[in-house]
Amino acid sequence: MIKDNQTQFDRLQVVIDGLVIIISYWIAWMIKFISPWFSHGGEGALSFGYYMQQLLYIVPLYLVLYYGCGLFDSNRLKGRRLEIANIVKANTLGVLVIILVLYVLLKQMHISRTVLGIFFVTNCVMDTAARNLIRMIQKRMRKTGYNQKYMLLVGYSRATEEYIDRIQANPQWGYVVRGILDDHVAAGTTYRGVKVLGRIANLMVVLPESRLDEIAITLGLNEYFRLEEIVALCEKSGVHTKFIPDYYNIIPTKPYTEDLQGLPVINIRYVPLSNTFNAMIKRITDVVGSMVCIVLFSPVMLLAAIGVKCTSPGPLIYKQTRVGLHNRSFEMFKFRSMEIQKESQEKKAWTVKDDPRVTRIGRIMRKTSIDELPQLFNVLKGDMSLIGPRPERPFFVEKFREEIPRYMIKHQVRPGMTGWAQVNGYRGDTSIRKRIDCDLYYIENWTFSLDVKILFLTVFRGFVNKNAY
Repeated sequence: MIKDNQTQFDRLQVVIDGLVIIISYWIAWMIKFISPWFSHGGEGALSFGYYMQQLLYIVPLYLVLYYGCGLFDSNRLKGRRLEIANIVKANTLGVLVIILVLYVLLKQMHISRTVLGIFFVTNCVMDTAARNLIRMIQKRMRKTGYNQKYMLLVGYSRATEEYIDRIQANPQWGYVVRGILDDHVAAGTTYRGVKVLGRIANLMVVLPESRLDEIAITLGLNEYFRLEEIVALCEKSGVHTKFIPDYYNIIPTKPYTEDLQGLPVINIRYVPLSNTFNAMIKRITDVVGSMVCIVLFSPVMLLAAIGVKCTSPGPLIYKQTRVGLHNRSFEMFKFRSMEIQKESQEKKAWTVKDDPRVTRIGRIMRKTSIDELPQLFNVLKGDMSLIGPRPERPFFVEKFREEIPRYMIKHQVRPGMTGWAQVNGYRGDTSIRKRIDCDLYYIENWTFSLDVKILFLTVFRGFVNKNAY
């Protein structure tokens, strides 16, 4: 029921956002060509109808960007500032794509840049206002008790607390928890204002008094032997019943469920990039981004190549075996920054501060991450991504998989040139465990907007790093 309610709210939000985009674009045209604030010559040669035809492409583009920036996620409302930031991100990307397509690819120079600028500001303001208005309406509806459902939880466990947390964090669902029944927690105990009313056997007494719409079974894992008995008791009440498993002690992550022709399947870890659409968006971004970066950084790479060849004998490019997606090995490219050494000596050794093996030009390249630029070709090949967990050598993968819990989960996505760990300072000789925590956060919370954020942070934090030796 909660999922159904949220689905309806999400669909309504998509419709409202689409209407806001259309109205904002129309207002932008009106301000430019009808209002007295701008001259109406030159760019006005194009008809109103031609401008409105562009909405056939603009509306779907913006809705896709809103989806990519997390504006349709059911758990996105962590705060208004975050939502506003995501609205601005999506609109900025939208305007950049429109400019690229219209002015660079299609050479449509007569379409007004002023209209696009006004549209950007108007759409950001109106979409923010519309979402705040929806919040106010929902709040008013809840105060009047409209469309609320009252629940009772049977069993006290961590799942009980997690469920109450989510219900209270998403009041738009319209659910109110009236109380908890449990045989091991004293009556009167409260959690976030929800009180334990008594023992489970009191269910048939509590039901008439509470006017309940739903019952949720939230037994602890050690009481699952009673599940059949309690399900029968709840079903006897005639009230809609649901079951919330208490798996937090054995699955320390964010699982999700799917229906396999009537068989419920719990996936232990949610990986957004396992979704085909998300993976496609990320791969397109990688291909386009790597080609653009190869062109932009080609002068830097040329200078680096000359520096390597002039300062030490040996190959220009250093290839090293790393472990990537699905535990497959690949050859990662770097500008050679160290003296030539035997493979047996190299493969098991970390680079340390003031390492004598690093050349003079190599020290500069490693400090500024210039030695990593050839990995843009790894990205283009599909071995790596622009953003993701950094890949490691096979020797260290075997070592860490035994020492660090959940280490191997990082191989469920493509490794990256930079990542959440790197922009947070975990690079070089830093804590492996904290680095893995950052990698897992990225894997479980991936969004297109998070990738954009990491790219920006890489520019300001990632290129030059005190821990890069």
